[in-house]
Amino acid sequence: MKEKLFSFTVNRSLIIALVAMLAMGACKSKKKVVATPTPAPVETVQAPPPAPAPVASAEEVAAEKLENYFNSVAAAGNSNMANQSIQETLAMFSNQETPVLVVIHEENGIKDYDEPTTIKKYLDYLKDTKKNLNFISDIRLDANGKVSELELRRK
Repeated sequence: MKEKLFSFTVNRSLIIALVAMLAMGACKSKKKVVATPTPAPVETVQAPPPAPAPVASAEEVAAEKLENYFNSVAAAGNSNMANQSIQETLAMFSNQETPVLVVIHEENGIKDYDEPTTIKKYLDYLKDTKKNLNFISDIRLDANGKVSELELRRK
């Protein structure tokens, strides 16, 4: 007798589950069509203006020009071209006797310099050797924007 009761309950449960599934499937087809909601307005985020490019100081600009002039004097094909480059370079200095110091050694903040020279002598040296072995490590400008002192180091 218990077997019949068990099989009756399982059959009855399956039928109830089947009817429930059909009812749920039938309900979906009777749903009302809902209008699609309008999208929320999108806020436009304005990017901040780009940061201004770092402005090079007068010393940096002068140093870059001088490096180019030094290289052109050293690489000049003949003495006339070298002399023309020297004259253009000298126009950047307060006078032809502007000191040029070449650092040969530095330790604990104490610098050892080669024999001091002038810009005119240094440019003639570049013209004669055709090698620019130094780079500008410090440059000082006067009130007129002309170079008043130059410090070089070995590359």
